[in-house]
Amino acid sequence: MDTSNSPFDAPMNTSARAGAGGIDLMHFVHLLLGHKWKIMFFVSVVTVVTVVMVKPMRSIYQAETTVMIETSHNNYVQLEPFYGGNTQNREYMATQYEIIRSRHLAEKVIDRLNLVRHPEYDPRQQVVEPSLISSLLAKVLGKSQDTQPKPPPVPDEQIDAMVKQRLLRTFKSSLLVIPLYGTHLVKIGFTSNDPVLSAQVANAVADVYIESYLESRLAATKKATNWISERVSELRDNLQESEQRLQDYKEQESLVDVQGVRTLDSAELTQLREDFIDARQARVNAENLYRQVASYEQLNLNQLMAIPIIFNNDSVQRLVEQKNSAQRTVVELSKRYGPKHPKMISALAIQKDIDQDLDAQMRSVSKAIINNYQSNVRNEQNLQGQIDQARDRLQSVSRKEVKLRELEREVETNRQIYDLFLSRGKEADESSRIEQPHASIVDPAVPPPGPIGPNKKKFVIAAFLFSGALSCGLIILLDLLDSTLRTNDDIENKLGMPVLGFLPLVKLAKNQFAFRAFSEEDQFGFMESIRSIRTSLIMSGLEKPFETIVVTSSVQSEGKSTVALNLAEAMGQMEKVLLIDADMRRPALARILGMPSSSLGLSNIISGKVRVNECIHRLPDSNIDVILAGTIPANPLEMLGSKEFNELLRFLNTQYDRVIIDSAPVHVVSDAKVLSSKADTMVYVVKASSTQVRIAKKGLSLLQNVNAPLSGVVLNQVDLNKSSNYDPYYSIYKQQYGYVTSSS
Repeated sequence: MDTSNSPFDAPMNTSARAGAGGIDLMHFVHLLLGHKWKIMFFVSVVTVVTVVMVKPMRSIYQAETTVMIETSHNNYVQLEPFYGGNTQNREYMATQYEIIRSRHLAEKVIDRLNLVRHPEYDPRQQVVEPSLISSLLAKVLGKSQDTQPKPPPVPDEQIDAMVKQRLLRTFKSSLLVIPLYGTHLVKIGFTSNDPVLSAQVANAVADVYIESYLESRLAATKKATNWISERVSELRDNLQESEQRLQDYKEQESLVDVQGVRTLDSAELTQLREDFIDARQARVNAENLYRQVASYEQLNLNQLMAIPIIFNNDSVQRLVEQKNSAQRTVVELSKRYGPKHPKMISALAIQKDIDQDLDAQMRSVSKAIINNYQSNVRNEQNLQGQIDQARDRLQSVSRKEVKLRELEREVETNRQIYDLFLSRGKEADESSRIEQPHASIVDPAVPPPGPIGPNKKKFVIAAFLFSGALSCGLIILLDLLDSTLRTNDDIENKLGMPVLGFLPLVKLAKNQFAFRAFSEEDQFGFMESIRSIRTSLIMSGLEKPFETIVVTSSVQSEGKSTVALNLAEAMGQMEKVLLIDADMRRPALARILGMPSSSLGLSNIISGKVRVNECIHRLPDSNIDVILAGTIPANPLEMLGSKEFNELLRFLNTQYDRVIIDSAPVHVVSDAKVLSSKADTMVYVVKASSTQVRIAKKGLSLLQNVNAPLSGVVLNQVDLNKSSNYDPYYSIYKQQYGYVTSSS
């Protein structure tokens, strides 16, 4: 239903309508402007509290010492294999930063400067003013406090230990290590309330850091020296033991010149092998001759002479010639003499002797050949034995040489290790006298000319800005979390219903249940709001005027009876109007009008006990008639749906221009749904900043499900002071009509 012709709908917030599908920034702007005094108050309180808190803060000073850390330096003595490593990396620098921040170094600085007795850290030198509570207790108790036993005094050593433990935490939080990237420089800073102390501590940290490095290097050198000394003693004993084992082995094996013995044995073996080859060849040759004369004893003279080696013998050749000569002589004599001739006998005797000598000589040669063969065999065997003996001796020498070389290598290895550790020990001893620092102070700290904090002005400004942002954020958050209906835009955007108008919140007396503000002359704004709702209803029914109007709400206490009563009075100025209290479960009009609750009314008419004119009451100072609920029946829903009620409405519509019915809430009972079928239109009342959106939606849905003729929604009890924070329309309304609300 279009209500754009309503005079109060013209100034509605158009930006809210335009932004219904997104974020309405102007809504939040007006929201914050509406709460500006609250925001200003909160910001003022926070700012004042901040000023009070930062005022007693002491100034903080920071002094810085610049130190250059060497990642490589001259090493006069190379001891890195024992306790050093490569320092050319970022890990080395990071390690140095952590050493500067270490607890050990902090304790040394605290002890050197005796910070546990410094007034800034020593509680015994700090004056503690008594608190307000303790002062009041002292005044009230008076001397009674003096009678209380005092705790025993704490020894100074125990206090110093506790102060030191607390000081270590403070010291580490006050110490700053700032690397200058791209360089070997690092700034060591310290913050304190005393500018001189900050410079002293910064310089002391740098000095202790450098000294600690030298001490650690010296300690490492001494430790390495001691270890080397122990190892040198052990290595000396090992060397001596290995040398003794070598000497004992030489004496045991009689190894004076192993190389010479090995050379002689090798030469002897070579010569023996050569002699053996010759002996074998001689034995083979002798064996061939031996095979020819092996059986010489069974051979005759001619057979022996057939053997070349025998026949070619010089002696045999000479005897053969003699034999031939004797044979020739015998042949010649046999031609002249007979066998018995003395010459013949002599010649034959000579021949016989020669044959005997020849035979003996050939057999002697054969025996010599045999003896020579046997001698060659024995010589070959003898040489073979000598070769085997020489080979065994050479192998024995080789085995002894292997063992000897092993012992010699052990001696040499022990000697090298011993010499290495001996030289390292001397180097380590010398390095303790020429150790150089790994860092140097480039720029020592001086007392700073001014404090670095606290910047009280920044604290105050930050508190001012933070409190402002916090208050604005809380206001916006609460607005976003608020699920109630507060403005006309909420009705249209969240419920999708037209707004007939709104009624401002007015203050009620303690004995009032509702408000007849329309009859009060000083409630001009409220009267105009009722007239606006009246106009919206009349304009909505131009084609067919609404004769029967039902007023309902979601739940109790939303002001539907007040709306019905004042709307009836507004329409009663122009028309003949009847107001019916149809809420027969919890009737309210009798109490509002100050009538007895036992007055006859609607239930009595429907039950047929009384006539209609007996239940119609004319309101004093008004032009409207009222029918109260009457006696509370047991079945109000059946009465409202009865034929008698329908006939009553038809009769009343003939007697009055408008019949306004005050119905029960939708969520409580079904009376409103029954009455919707008998009404020309329905007015739905919503209490501002109270009714939840989901509850209102559910109530409207119940009516829409039965096709109720809803004209729109009336936003009731609008607190203009608060609502003007959400919608500038209410602010304009308040300024235009000079209306001032008060809470109820």
